[in-house]
Amino acid sequence: MLMRKSVYSKIWSEFVRSPAREKVAREFLKLGISVSRDKKIRIGNIEQAPAKIGKALGVDRRVVLETVHQISSNETLLLIFSRLESRAFLGKAGKELGLDVIEIHADASLRGVLAGVSTILFHDGMNVRQAIVDDPDLFHNPVLTIVLDGKLKQATFKKLQEFPLTERAIVK
Repeated sequence: MLMRKSVYSKIWSEFVRSPAREKVAREFLKLGISVSRDKKIRIGNIEQAPAKIGKALGVDRRVVLETVHQISSNETLLLIFSRLESRAFLGKAGKELGLDVIEIHADASLRGVLAGVSTILFHDGMNVRQAIVDDPDLFHNPVLTIVLDGKLKQATFKKLQEFPLTERAIVK
């Protein structure tokens, strides 16, 4: 596990008195859910209902509303949460789209995992459509997910498995 100060320390310090609000804020960060100055919760341009968010997170809708109020009335938090964006993640739909998906499990504190994996794929003529690296401060077991244009060569997969920083490589 990482032995450094979280880049999110200034966020979590604002929620130290309310673990439930921190839970909501943490999920907003993980999912790219934004909060606007006018206290609207959005994914992209689509406004989200606090009650449904609360139900999904196992908290009362009032906790969601209190979290949104706290974020929108704190300039530091608002500058962060108003700029969040969600993105399409093809990792679970790759097979249906005819794309191979590779999951690389590695120690998140080590440098060069993404660079090394990308270099192997590049040298073997593989084209990366999407690469998503889980933030180790937000995800318990962060994973590098690579979505390829097409099929992964067996020889390339072997190289990925043998790459010194790889703990485990999986084709989905």
